[in-house]
Amino acid sequence: MAAETERHNLLRRIQETEFVALDLNLYLDTHPEDTKALEHYNKAAAELLVLMKKYEECYGPLLNFGLSSETGKTWRWINQPWPWDI
Repeated sequence: MAAETERHNLLRRIQETEFVALDLNLYLDTHPEDTKALEHYNKAAAELLVLMKKYEECYGPLLNFGLSSETGKTWRWINQPWPWDI
């Protein structure tokens, strides 16, 4: 049960961080000179990559079609619950 809670919490952090990065990306489309926003975006994007890598190391790929960091093992997604089923 604790492992599922940890998995759920990690997936939630990925979702939150991805939302922040996407929101900042959209903001930067219209405010490209905002260096503070760019710093925040770069931090969020780097954190997102770390979180996704950690998730994939522990629970398997988040993405299929060869977009996962686990190249060559993307079929493993079928052996796990879908991220939205957790």
